[in-house]
Amino acid sequence: VGHTLIQAEFYQRDERLQQEGGEYMFDFDGGEIFHVDLQKTETAWRLPEFGEFTTFEAQGALQNIAIDKHNLEILMKRSNRSQATT
Repeated sequence: VGHTLIQAEFYQRDERLQQEGGEYMFDFDGGEIFHVDLQKTETAWRLPEFGEFTTFEAQGALQNIAIDKHNLEILMKRSNRSQATT
């Protein structure tokens, strides 16, 4: 039986509401190991004991999210898009 380790990250922006957000997290076999709190800029371990066995520098996740944001801005500039109206 194999195991699955997932690293997931995303950045999103709602131009209408002028809000942005994102997520950076690690998951093992369907259970979260940790995520990075982007507002507090720190690693949040699902179980505090996990942090006793290993470390993760939140700065690396913040750099990845900054790259995601930059890439989204490039894609938005290159695409033919218009803001939706409600």
